[in-house]
Amino acid sequence: MSTMIKAEHLTFRYPDEPADHPPVLDDINLEIAAGSFVAILGHNGSGKSTFAKHCNALLTPTQGKLWVDGLDTSDPDNLLAIRGTVGMVFQNPDNQIVASVVEEDVAFGPENMGIPPEEIRKRVDTALKMVGMYEWREHAPHLLSGGQKQRVAIAGIIAMTPKCIVLDEATAMLDPVGRRETVDTIRTLNEKFGITVILITHHMDEAAQAQRLIVMADGHIIDDGAPTEVFQHVDTLRNAGLAVPETVGLLYELRKEGLNVPLDAISDEACAAVLAGLLR
Repeated sequence: MSTMIKAEHLTFRYPDEPADHPPVLDDINLEIAAGSFVAILGHNGSGKSTFAKHCNALLTPTQGKLWVDGLDTSDPDNLLAIRGTVGMVFQNPDNQIVASVVEEDVAFGPENMGIPPEEIRKRVDTALKMVGMYEWREHAPHLLSGGQKQRVAIAGIIAMTPKCIVLDEATAMLDPVGRRETVDTIRTLNEKFGITVILITHHMDEAAQAQRLIVMADGHIIDDGAPTEVFQHVDTLRNAGLAVPETVGLLYELRKEGLNVPLDAISDEACAAVLAGLLR
């Protein structure tokens, strides 16, 4: 499997920080495979959003290197190609919606890329169908729910045909329904269309749905693996100021009381099955 994102000794400091201030990213070494769904979890200030901005060269390393699909982000000649490879979706969908009609908003990116009108029409229709918003194509974005707006924002990125989508706390301002709609959409994009997804989040339930979970704290990677593995490291996560899914927390407390229960039963269904087994 090819590599979409590769970081080697990636270190980043903001220019206005004092020299003795710890770097925001400190010697990060990481590879993310093309076609994978990776969640990056961490508290505020952990460096996860700064890493996200490196993935499409909004920021470039102070030291070390980061490559996107083989392209060095520090080389200005690669900037357009990198931005075409990695699309960014941010917290507030209202900040990414620029038109008064849904389909016109989705067409905005391709139009600025100089794509022919007939190809734009195809891309807009395809993107809206991929995120389940085609029937709202003639609606005004401001009349949509938060989750629907975020799906339109994602469609606008898809219409530019990126190989990778980075969602930087894209569900932070949404209600539970909107969060679920957004995560369901990106899972579909990954599973059906092979788009690499990097989800920056602080929500445990979202992180649990990824294929791989990377945990960051104070500019470092402190854990990396499948969610079922990472969430078993309860003390590591709690020491980093992070909670664990309620299911894992319950099983962890039962273990402390001497019961032989697994910690990888993340879903409600799996946890309920474990508890039912204890009662039998």
